[in-house]
Amino acid sequence: MSELRYLRGAGGARLAVREAGDPAKPPIVLLHGWSSTGAAWAAQLADADLTAHHRLLAPDLRGHGESDKPDPAAGGYADSAVWAADLAAVLAYAGAPAVVVGWSYGGLVIADHLRERGQAGIAGIMLVGAITEIGPGRPGGEVGPAWDGVMRPALSDDPALAIPALTALAGRMTAAPTGEQVQQLAGDLLSVPPAVRAALFRRSLDSANVLVKVSVPTLVVHGDLDEVISPRAGEYAAGKIPDASLRWFSDVGHMPFVERTEEFNETLRTFAGSTTTSH
Repeated sequence: MSELRYLRGAGGARLAVREAGDPAKPPIVLLHGWSSTGAAWAAQLADADLTAHHRLLAPDLRGHGESDKPDPAAGGYADSAVWAADLAAVLAYAGAPAVVVGWSYGGLVIADHLRERGQAGIAGIMLVGAITEIGPGRPGGEVGPAWDGVMRPALSDDPALAIPALTALAGRMTAAPTGEQVQQLAGDLLSVPPAVRAALFRRSLDSANVLVKVSVPTLVVHGDLDEVISPRAGEYAAGKIPDASLRWFSDVGHMPFVERTEEFNETLRTFAGSTTTSH
């Protein structure tokens, strides 16, 4: 069972963090994606092997879940320094170098930290269906066909536009969606204020010069059927980060930690264990 903690991030924003596992064990920080919450990692937070060997911390990013939702006009959603400070607060709470796992937009938050604060507090990086860049023409931020025709309405404050668009997007998050799963994911997407959903896309960021400087162990994981974030975004990150490994999950979409939980958890535990033995 996970417990909810509260920390202070950039500008004093309150960040909600789900915590599970042994506090004395090496930490793993799990960063969710756009318009999700730390609850996306429920199957990892409840895994007996992971929690026996690691302390798991899954924050709600600012603007999401139980964390504060600053007004987009002054909330820092387009500022790398703000995202870096938020992650730094979680890493400080972890109390020891952590493996940081970034799913989808969570990968961009890791890139923000690398840009602003380097690898401080980071023992290893795992990118999961992740972007590391954002904006037109950025190969590390290439999205997939799930966004075709839904990007603009998904960011709208008009429910007549947003609800169908976000439901359609939820239906393409996994390779074999169920009705219950799609409704749960659609609810998560709708739980984030429309202005925040839009603000997170109001960025243009190149991370090539950041990724090439990474020296901690890095594993890139991507579903080969991911329609939300193009597999080419994963290939780009793996190609830029020195000595990064790339692991494909076959017949899997954007959520390998949900679609192939047992395999994903074993992959995470093995990777995290390898980083602790190297420190």
